[in-house]
Amino acid sequence: MNSSQSAYPSSFGAPLASVQERNRVLRNTYWLLALSMVPTVLGAWLGVATGLTRALSPGIGLMVFLGGAFGFMYAIEKTKNSAAGVPVLLAFTFFMGLMLSRLVGSVLGLSNGASLVMTAFAGTGGIFLGMAMLSTVIKRDISAMGKWLFVGAIGLLVVGIANVFIQSSALMMTLSVAAIGIFSAFILHDLKRVKDGLETNYISATLGVYLSLYNVFQSLLALLGIAGGRDE
Repeated sequence: MNSSQSAYPSSFGAPLASVQERNRVLRNTYWLLALSMVPTVLGAWLGVATGLTRALSPGIGLMVFLGGAFGFMYAIEKTKNSAAGVPVLLAFTFFMGLMLSRLVGSVLGLSNGASLVMTAFAGTGGIFLGMAMLSTVIKRDISAMGKWLFVGAIGLLVVGIANVFIQSSALMMTLSVAAIGIFSAFILHDLKRVKDGLETNYISATLGVYLSLYNVFQSLLALLGIAGGRDE
């Protein structure tokens, strides 16, 4: 057998996935990631059209978001190796789109809101493509950066929760810039893990990349809304 097609040992002595398996996981991750955009957009559209999330107070909205998000992520972890894994993930992305609708609706209320949403979408796509290309170029193992990114994400979460009640635009802009940097790096980290054979479940891989893209888009949109929004 060609050595490039066989599994090779990791630094911990455990065999990694073969090149063929890694390519399959990466391909399925990209397909599922693309599919996940459909329920996300539907959820956001429904939320904007009905004003469902706008009816929630900031505190209640935060509790619904955290409870729903962590509940879905727990369910995804439990079903990722079964036939229910994909439907549960897609239901999660619908929920996340619904939760995003409050921000999207606020930005669309601006005179240039539609262009800001499209700019945020294009910017997120550009970041994803850049990180995907970079993950194919970098040869060194970058898995160790994951723990530092996780610490940064926890810090963002804590400060973000505080800002729900503080309502500081300056702090929101600072958080948005930091989030774009941290979650862009997370995209690179997660895709590189798949390419290196360290992540072999495409549902888990999709969840990680989706959450990073979601946070990048949300942060870009918030930043554009604060800095470039026009009321007239």
